[in-house]
Amino acid sequence: MEQRIALVTGANRGIGFEVCRQLAQVGLAVILTSRNETEGKQAAAELAQEGLPVHYYPLDVNEPTSIEQLGTYLHADVGRVDVLVNNAGVFLDEPTDQALTARVETFERTFLTNVFGPLRLAQTLIPLMQRQKYGRVVHVSSGAGQLSDMLSGYPAYRMSKTALNSLTRMLAYEVRGTGILVNSMCPGWVKTAMGGPDAPRTPAEGADTVLWLATLPEDGPTGGFFRNREPIPW
Repeated sequence: MEQRIALVTGANRGIGFEVCRQLAQVGLAVILTSRNETEGKQAAAELAQEGLPVHYYPLDVNEPTSIEQLGTYLHADVGRVDVLVNNAGVFLDEPTDQALTARVETFERTFLTNVFGPLRLAQTLIPLMQRQKYGRVVHVSSGAGQLSDMLSGYPAYRMSKTALNSLTRMLAYEVRGTGILVNSMCPGWVKTAMGGPDAPRTPAEGADTVLWLATLPEDGPTGGFFRNREPIPW
């Protein structure tokens, strides 16, 4: 069997960077992508120096043309992709934002990255997975998007993660029986640029459930929402 290939978005630092490391450590060839080319190349080089099969490809999930170029590269030059980890995300809300008062532009910019980026990538890359009858799609979501205990605060971020979870459910249904498994996960509160220095979890801990979902066996779950490798309510 050819070596499995994983693509991780927003991977120049934090959880995405650790996902690349962990996937490469278990034997996958990893394409590390990020919008900032300098930082992305540095991140990929750091992992390559550890002897890991990681290389960089530029990707701005906000730009349809960038996703199209990635798709052309994968279809024409690589020929396959086995794992897609939609990790790239933004948190643009102000601490005082409420749904009644927040700027609509904040919602638009947040959804562009957190929802439309993963949607376009799924539409571009899942056909490759369907061709080889194997695929794992992992959406890095958040408990902030859970409807089961939804309150208020940070409305754009919350709504974007709820929408991302909806995308997970729809994709999982549409590709059922094809060897492709699609799931969402919450990494918890992680010490990253987004999570801040007071977060209790390390990026490596936050990446663990992604690793698990990205390497599920054929009879693994699909259309689910997980934290710490356990299902959580929507």
